[in-house]
Amino acid sequence: MEEIRLSPLRQTSVKSSLSGRSTPRGTPRLHSGRTPRRGHVGGGAFQLFRSSRLVYWLLLITLWTYLGFYVQSRWAHDNESKVEFLRFGGRPRTDVLYVEKIKGMDAVANENSEALVNITGKDDAGLSKRTDVSLIKKDDGASRRSLSSKQKTRKTVRSSRSKVRGKQKVIKEVLETKDLDAEQDPQLPLTNATYGKLLGPFGSLEDKVLEWSPHRRSGTCDRKSDFKRLVWSRRFVLLFHELSMTGAPISMMELASELLSCGATVSAVVLSRRGGLMQELTRRRIKVVEDKGELSFKTSMKADLVIAGSAVCTSWIDQYMNHHPAGGSQIAWWIMENRREYFDRAKPVLDHVKMLIFLSESQSRQWLTWCEEEHIKLRSQPVIVPLSVNDELAFVAGIPSSLNTPTLSPEKMREKRQILRESVRMELGLTDADMLVMSLSSINPTKGQLLLLESIALALSERGKESQRNHKGIIRKEKVSLSSKHRLRGSSRQMKSVSLTLDNAVRSEKQELKVLLGSVGSKSNKVGYVKEMLSFLSKNGNLSKSVMWTPATTRVASLYSAADVYVTNSQGVGETFGRVTIEAMAYGLAVVGTDAGGTKEMVQHNVTGLLHSMGRSGNKELAHNLLYLLRNADARLRLGSEGRKMVEKMYMKQHMYKRFVDVLVKCMRP
Repeated sequence: MEEIRLSPLRQTSVKSSLSGRSTPRGTPRLHSGRTPRRGHVGGGAFQLFRSSRLVYWLLLITLWTYLGFYVQSRWAHDNESKVEFLRFGGRPRTDVLYVEKIKGMDAVANENSEALVNITGKDDAGLSKRTDVSLIKKDDGASRRSLSSKQKTRKTVRSSRSKVRGKQKVIKEVLETKDLDAEQDPQLPLTNATYGKLLGPFGSLEDKVLEWSPHRRSGTCDRKSDFKRLVWSRRFVLLFHELSMTGAPISMMELASELLSCGATVSAVVLSRRGGLMQELTRRRIKVVEDKGELSFKTSMKADLVIAGSAVCTSWIDQYMNHHPAGGSQIAWWIMENRREYFDRAKPVLDHVKMLIFLSESQSRQWLTWCEEEHIKLRSQPVIVPLSVNDELAFVAGIPSSLNTPTLSPEKMREKRQILRESVRMELGLTDADMLVMSLSSINPTKGQLLLLESIALALSERGKESQRNHKGIIRKEKVSLSSKHRLRGSSRQMKSVSLTLDNAVRSEKQELKVLLGSVGSKSNKVGYVKEMLSFLSKNGNLSKSVMWTPATTRVASLYSAADVYVTNSQGVGETFGRVTIEAMAYGLAVVGTDAGGTKEMVQHNVTGLLHSMGRSGNKELAHNLLYLLRNADARLRLGSEGRKMVEKMYMKQHMYKRFVDVLVKCMRP
């Protein structure tokens, strides 16, 4: 019986020890009962909690630690974040003011400003979303009393850092865009009687009429081509000398897009971010390396091929080969300039790169001649890869391309392009009889815009004299016919016929010559040259009525559609190639160009266009050619049609990448 009694005692003692009691049940107690003892212990703990300040000190230390980490993480960044922090967070003032400023701009920057507002709005939404998430996490952490103070501190530090990084990203993007926009500051206001009007761009009108936008473009790679087979899963680094809306940067951007479309990995190294193509690179998902130094060198060392897109890339190539002596064997240098100063800049490293790529036969001959003069021996024979008309422009022009669909066939796009032409010409204030002459290159002496204005002035002067002679001849003829009539009867009817004849003559003379010049705001423009042109216009008041200007833009399909004649008036050694020349031909425009450089290779006189001499001595020839095209609409159509056929045969995208295959085979790592 005792054993039976002892076992529960042992069990009880074990239970008591586990529950924190130190005495068995049968041990005499000084205090009464189990319940009072339990209450006494609980009351002591509660009293200890109330009386001790330790807990309060722990809470204060936790709060102080949180504030310390928060202030330190916010203060450790750049001045923009400090200014933002001193404003007690919220949206950066620079962001708000700049977006409001952009919203108030005129139609010249509508396209760019809308892109900026959309990007900023998107980032703000993302920032707000991240802020909300971090606040929810903070409140949830505060409600969970089981979390230790260290865990809470780490969590708040992470959330504060993420918020700061997010806000920094928004500030950085807005300020970068602001800097780019400041660099694009046009030299011309919107309206001024001395030089004409600033109109365009017409990107929104283009999207509305065509019911299609380049933003919808999908992969355009020819899956069966050798180019795709060679670049698939390979890594490329493309070197941009700048991001202006000119031939070389745009061509490199399109090459990067094609490589990505064909399954390659592409990284872009940008030496100067001036210009307006950064947003377009982002839209096309082209990764831009953060710096042009150590990181760009490491990225290039891992690439299968580095393609430099300008002679201005000399300094980077030299530094890269100093960092990586064998790096020249993986560089293909696509040189798109044809002036001696560019050769002098590039000659120290010409014989170190794997291969040189030129745009035209004339450019290749010129550079090889300079190399012989300087006793430079190249590592391999240069390759000629002309530029091409990209898919977007070919698509709108009604030329078969990879963007065509059953509902957007070439025939359908030609119909839409005619509607686009009428819409843009209406915006420009043109009639069907007017002839629009266009030149869209950057404004500098080598492009010859001032000489073009002088030629236009000569043509308008000759046109005015011709008009006066025609009026005098008509009036004299009618007077002679009236004097030969001896009877006065029916004289009123004859006078009416005279007035109708004069009215018809005036109507027939209303065909006018208009000029559209770009690209206002391009960072390749020379300010002094622009002022010289404006000074010439101010001295020729009647000329300004015929001149219009348009900002730099990548949306040029609407401009080509509205024009009738394109002028390439390059001076010096002439145009290296003339990307705009083949684009104008693709749209059926009659091309008028100088008899030199790459223009001479593409434009056959009186077959696909008209040629004239360079310099002021060629102004009379250019004026004569323009007047000839103004008087002969059929000749314009004939020249434009032949030029379009030549482009379809020689200068489409598939032709360029077929030639690029030779470069890849000879230069790329096996």
